[in-house]
Amino acid sequence: MKDLLLITPPFTQLNTPYPATAYLKGFLNTIGVSAFQMDLGIEVILELFSKKTFEKLFDLAIENDSISTENGQRIYTLKDDYLQPLDAIILFLQGKNQTLARQICTTNFLPQASRFEQLEDMDWAFGEMGMQDKAKHLATLYLEDLSDFIIECIDPNFGFSRYAERLGQSANAFDALYDSLKNKPTFIDQLTLAILEDRLKTVQPKLICFSVPFPGNLYSAFRCAQFIKANYPEIKIAIGGGFPNTELRQVTDTRVFDFFDFITLDDGELPIALLYQNVCQPDNNQSTADTDLENNLENTLENDDPNSNNTSHAERSRSTTITKDHNSKEKQYKRTFLLEDGKVVYKNNTTRPEYKQLQVGTPDYSDLLLEDYISVIEIANPMHSLWSDGRWNKLTMAHGCYWGKCTFCDISLDYIKIYEPIAAALLVDRMEQLIAQTGENGFHFVDEAAPPALMKALALEIIKRKLTVTWWTNIRFEKNFTQDLCYLLKASGCIAVSGGLEVASDRLLKLIDKGVTVEQVAQVTRNFTQANIMVHSYLMYGYPTQTVQETVDSLEMVRQLFELGIIQSGFWHQFALTAHSPIGLNPTEYGITPNYKSISFANNDIDFTDSTGIDHNQFSFGLKKSLFNFMHGIGFDMDLQEWFDFEIPQTSIAPFHIDDCLNTETALTTKPTAKIVYLGHLPLVAERTKTKKGFTNELLDLTFHDKTERLQMTLNKPEGEWLLDTLETLKPTSGKSVSFSALKKDFETQLDDFELFWFSKPMQKLKDFGLLQL
Repeated sequence: MKDLLLITPPFTQLNTPYPATAYLKGFLNTIGVSAFQMDLGIEVILELFSKKTFEKLFDLAIENDSISTENGQRIYTLKDDYLQPLDAIILFLQGKNQTLARQICTTNFLPQASRFEQLEDMDWAFGEMGMQDKAKHLATLYLEDLSDFIIECIDPNFGFSRYAERLGQSANAFDALYDSLKNKPTFIDQLTLAILEDRLKTVQPKLICFSVPFPGNLYSAFRCAQFIKANYPEIKIAIGGGFPNTELRQVTDTRVFDFFDFITLDDGELPIALLYQNVCQPDNNQSTADTDLENNLENTLENDDPNSNNTSHAERSRSTTITKDHNSKEKQYKRTFLLEDGKVVYKNNTTRPEYKQLQVGTPDYSDLLLEDYISVIEIANPMHSLWSDGRWNKLTMAHGCYWGKCTFCDISLDYIKIYEPIAAALLVDRMEQLIAQTGENGFHFVDEAAPPALMKALALEIIKRKLTVTWWTNIRFEKNFTQDLCYLLKASGCIAVSGGLEVASDRLLKLIDKGVTVEQVAQVTRNFTQANIMVHSYLMYGYPTQTVQETVDSLEMVRQLFELGIIQSGFWHQFALTAHSPIGLNPTEYGITPNYKSISFANNDIDFTDSTGIDHNQFSFGLKKSLFNFMHGIGFDMDLQEWFDFEIPQTSIAPFHIDDCLNTETALTTKPTAKIVYLGHLPLVAERTKTKKGFTNELLDLTFHDKTERLQMTLNKPEGEWLLDTLETLKPTSGKSVSFSALKKDFETQLDDFELFWFSKPMQKLKDFGLLQL
């Protein structure tokens, strides 16, 4: 039995849990509140995609006479061929039946319907050695065939990572969703509710908190809440997460509260702590409950690593003391909607401060079925597969965005505008805790944009502790990502980054306030690529005032970036106007006219007309088709006109523009404050003398080895001995931080002209063996 039940409703990801409930459970641990969490999505998928369930689905399709297409008829005719391997395929995708890969890759093992008609060139995509990935891709297509059958014959709203998404997208009024909830539960609803009821009987919660990140989770959350209200009316229900945070900030429809008792906004820690107090401790007076939670928080602080930041325990305790009104009997809430006297009211009446990132604890993945998630490869693209293939522990380096200026982004909301980084030592502590709990060494840092300085500190801490981890994150393509920093990130386990190039036009990047230029993006992506870190770029078209010429030129820029191999993956999306972005708050400044609607439920995406009058939708197919080909390494020689079935202007971008951006000469200078780090091994050393014209020099021959190559260099003995002594100090494991100026000063107390030595050819070659300037 647990007082709190945290639920992610169907459907989000198949390969790894969405992290919101794990974050909340980890926080609740720190204040001594016990909770149970479940990912209904994966539990429903596993129940649905089983042989016993699909036997029922095939029978149901015939009973209802719902097979209407040739594709559906083909799948039904081959039903025995689909049913026989289904359980084994699920086990394979769970990583429990890996020898099946060879069988899957043989001809005619899996039945094939429409999803296999667009089968990519498997040799190009996976090569001769990529059998496991090839098998995952084929198995994924097989499951997608079955999902098509579900959509056609059983439930048109089904989707692997979304369910009834259209009901949540830009739903300014509650009517459509409300009407759908009056209908009889679907087959998938029944599966969901049966699993939910079993969990309710075992956990017996007093408060259930649904985390709804996306529109595709909304319907299922409401359907579950409807069931709970009808059968367990004593249980209180709250909803929070990404969708309410962005869409439900202006909710006024009282019918929503027929399903949920509370809607919380933004960071969930303090709102949930107060709801727990109000719902689960009703017999405690306000001051007693406050004191209990404060004592738990004090214990948390005492258990913090004192080296994780620069403030003392006393200072941290004072900064987080919970302010209490001992005379108040009014229930306290933080950013919470509820129904009061028949009206929707917004309660934000607590005087408690927010919990800092230092205090929220390590995400806790216990209770979740970590061994049962399934890895799929929907398309043969290595970057896209990161989202759907493999189990990733989710962590955040910094709350909010350190840039916080992009005009299309919701920078007015707390999850963006409140920037709060976490100390690198604490981050790696949490990584080690998650490795111990989950057995997984892969991490996806789910930052809005990971800060370069913190990424550097994180990488050094990982290397210092000699951890073997794999990680990736989202970034801004800013100039601080030097070649040396990229090499450091790679050495710590970074395998990929994704970032927003948005519109490859310097005029529009300035209007977006992105803080980067196309030239800068090219240089940064080159730095990542040379360090063998994969680069994915988010691309945008249809930005306010964007011209047809700028769209064509942006495509040409992207073509050149892919042709040079400095971006490996990308995705075009059309600009969407959101209510909480600078453009949404000040539309006339950007040349657009919003089409506002009356809001009683969700408010985020806003229809608008652009002063240019351009129909940007017409570019969608051509942009995406060309990008698909570029990612496959083909189509670079085609005229841009060939991607479109309407007339476009010739590009105004020079054919070698990106190449010219990369060939800009850089001066051999180093900032005095730059941190010097050595990641390599100490060399083998041999002494010798060399006599010329009567002068004898003592020399050191140094042989450096890395994992693939070796470097031989010869230095005068004094410089060589200084270098040998210094390299040990420059290793991250030494625990010392050495700046360029300190290194120069130390050198010149013994020898002459540090710059002449440092920028010599042998020392420049040593940079390839791990001598970095950060």
